[in-house]
Amino acid sequence: MDYEAYFAERLDALKREGNYRVFADLERKVGAFPRAANHADGEVRDITIWCSNDYLGMGMHPEVRGAMCDAINASGAGAGGTRNISGTTHYHVLLEDELASWHGKEAALTFTSGYVANLTTLMTLGAQIPDVVLFSDELNHNSMIEGIRHSRAAKKIWKHNDVEHLAKLLAEYPKDHPKVVIFESVYSMDGDIAPLDEIVSCAEEYGAMTFLDEVHAVGMYGTRGSGVAERDGVAHRIDIIQGTMGKAIGVVGGYIAGSARMVDFVRSFGAGFIFTTSLPPAVAAGARASVRWLKEHDEVRVRHQERAATAKRRLLERGIPVMPSVSHIVPVLVGDATLCKQASDLLLTRHAIYVQPINYPTVPKGTERLRITPTPLHDDAAMDHLVEALCDVWQTLGIQRVQQAAE
Repeated sequence: MDYEAYFAERLDALKREGNYRVFADLERKVGAFPRAANHADGEVRDITIWCSNDYLGMGMHPEVRGAMCDAINASGAGAGGTRNISGTTHYHVLLEDELASWHGKEAALTFTSGYVANLTTLMTLGAQIPDVVLFSDELNHNSMIEGIRHSRAAKKIWKHNDVEHLAKLLAEYPKDHPKVVIFESVYSMDGDIAPLDEIVSCAEEYGAMTFLDEVHAVGMYGTRGSGVAERDGVAHRIDIIQGTMGKAIGVVGGYIAGSARMVDFVRSFGAGFIFTTSLPPAVAAGARASVRWLKEHDEVRVRHQERAATAKRRLLERGIPVMPSVSHIVPVLVGDATLCKQASDLLLTRHAIYVQPINYPTVPKGTERLRITPTPLHDDAAMDHLVEALCDVWQTLGIQRVQQAAE
């Protein structure tokens, strides 16, 4: 087989379809967020980022940076091993205690990413609990899908946020049959939020454990910022809460929180936890500092929600097709992979605005979009510029507007 020719053929197909990913070479700068330097074609220009997952700018926060610098100066760069072999530093212990307290749980366990936290936990539960059946929302993240797949456990896929369909599937099994209901709070591509109370009540009725992915919600919902489960008053009824430290917390890594025995079970049997080097102490220190700050500053969440609502309203007023979203996510429908990439390119080259195109397989074909994520640090001037830039790009490319258009 000509391997190089095969690789080239597959990559060329992605490019023809408009689904080939091009990474923006960015240099974030302390004190300037959401502005950054974009390195391209031997030149450097200032741009504004409108698609960052650092939703609250905590990656730039002085307390987070200070904690990380202090940890590096005190303990060095790396952890020195796996968690089992010399890699559990006191920073890790303190962080896990903080995360458990944040979610009102007995214990927490950190991983190298949110992806690994989902993959490892679901793979471990599915492989280790005898005859367990995993019930997964059809729009769950790839990390959850892969964890379920690699567990080799029986699975049932329920229609997105459809509690009636979930109940119908659960009813196929006796109440004492092992089951886990797996879902997210905020679905990041569409910006919708799951009906947590209804889902948890359904799971309780049929004797199922609950696994909630809060990666796009931790830091941003609830008066203490621990997520939608806190906001909706159901956190204490959820068995496993999974989160990330790479979005609103502003660092990197993932975690689960729940009962002490469940966490110890995953710690003891989860290959993705056991056989990998632990997070650097500085990352653990920075994440803990971020969580401690976020718990005490609900005003940043209020500002964040206002910025997202303002962006949706102003774009719709100009006919830019914002897809329905009840969260901080602002998805703007393009509906064509090539046009979506062209729109992203024009925003960057003509208007110094960076919004990454979201194409298949991240979203279904025909629903290609620009996923805009306002932060508390996007001021009115930046908002004005975004609105005018999108109007210009829509007109240049002839992309369809919605009926609210004023032009």
